[in-house]
Amino acid sequence: MLTGQHFIAGKWVKGDATFSSSPATGSAHEFAVGRVADVNVAAEAAEAAFEIYGYSSREDRAAFLHAIADEIDVLGDQITDMGVQETGLPVARLQGERGRTTGQLRLFAERIVSGEYLDRRFDEALPDRAPLPRPDMYMVQRPIGPVAVFGASNFPLAFSTAGGDTAAALAAGCPVIVKGHSAHPGTGELVAQAIEAAIKRCNMPAGVFSLIQGGNRQVGQALVQHPFVKAVGFTGSLAGGRALFDLCAARPEPIPFFGELGSVNPMFVMPEALKNRAQELGKGWAGSLTMGAGQFCTNPGIAVMLDNADSRAMIEAASAALSEVPVQTMLTDGIADAYRSGVAAMDESGIKPVLRTEDSRGRSALPNLFTVSAQTWLDNPTLHHEVFGPLGLVVLADSVEQMVKLARHLEGQLTCTIHLDDGDYAACQKLLPILERKAGRLLANGFPTGVEVNDTMVHGGPYPASTNFGATSVGTLSIRRFLRPVCYQNIPKALLPKDLD
Repeated sequence: MLTGQHFIAGKWVKGDATFSSSPATGSAHEFAVGRVADVNVAAEAAEAAFEIYGYSSREDRAAFLHAIADEIDVLGDQITDMGVQETGLPVARLQGERGRTTGQLRLFAERIVSGEYLDRRFDEALPDRAPLPRPDMYMVQRPIGPVAVFGASNFPLAFSTAGGDTAAALAAGCPVIVKGHSAHPGTGELVAQAIEAAIKRCNMPAGVFSLIQGGNRQVGQALVQHPFVKAVGFTGSLAGGRALFDLCAARPEPIPFFGELGSVNPMFVMPEALKNRAQELGKGWAGSLTMGAGQFCTNPGIAVMLDNADSRAMIEAASAALSEVPVQTMLTDGIADAYRSGVAAMDESGIKPVLRTEDSRGRSALPNLFTVSAQTWLDNPTLHHEVFGPLGLVVLADSVEQMVKLARHLEGQLTCTIHLDDGDYAACQKLLPILERKAGRLLANGFPTGVEVNDTMVHGGPYPASTNFGATSVGTLSIRRFLRPVCYQNIPKALLPKDLD
């Protein structure tokens, strides 16, 4: 079923060179290496497609989104099998992620048909107003043009070829060019085959979607700098995302870069909750921390609590639960190497280990747990950064006031969590206004792993969690990233966009 080729403007295209995939299980496959010339062809086709697709009806775009979801379901088992081979993720995880991918496509289809996302406004004419009359004025959100999407390493389906960024852009009326991730090129190609079938089924313009495989960093640079590309969706590392963000800003025409770059997702365990539920919280944290080998962007890597007997009970419960977690397979060799480097950096910082495992090798990983005083954490900015994997850091404070001080020193986060009981409300009233400025999603008495795809979800936050604090990469609000408001003043009704009907 695999061609090993790019899918560009309705055609499967060979490359001049190939790279080998690095699957967790099974045989490697050869895939075409992306070229700058491929970017030029895809971008020109996307711009031509926008003149049709950008002015298509919401009903036609909804039918297209539904068709993509249907065609992914047709290839469902093949996509799952390939994803398992390439990433080492379990079958159940891939099946769930595939359901999330098709579910958000169908949800976005429903929302665009309703038209609520368009924020339509109208000010009627006031011809008799003194001293000057007012013409009639309409406002509506309009698509911005071709969008570049970078596939994510940790979500081969939900944040990749037909994932949230692609679904949101297509829903908005924007053609998409995907730069596939080299960690799962086969999965990406199979999903592209499903999109190809949907394009033909719905008679969409050929340039509405292209997939350029990885293997060449120049492709990503060329993609974000191409003059026909008007926005970028990215999920990945802080270093890689920041480099692309800077390229977008340095263009003759700067464009928005919607990057989700990582987060430590701190939990604040308040005194009464800690006193009443230490065992429960320790076990729950261990489960969240090791879900998917800790490779979720919402992984709660830091737990902040008072230094007392209750915290020691929670730490012991978490350590006991973590010690029972079997070896897990990480997504790529590079991610596994970075995880081991992060653990080693904790050792070099003199941080006290609670659970320190030595059997993480190759793409296999085991959880680790460390503790540190709040003052040491405050004095050492390197401890504020994400270690991508199943590593937990307990930060022990002398007082609630020091917990509040620590919150003030947090960088931007995707999530912040408070575990509280009734007796903690007074302290939380001091903490919540601070955390509100730090994160896109606030939780009480839960764990942030698991992101709902719905109307209220915010998956973003202040930098460095994301590069645009006013946006979300998950949920129906994500469509707004690829729209811009346009005012129509005194334009004859026959010439107004159909979305204003």
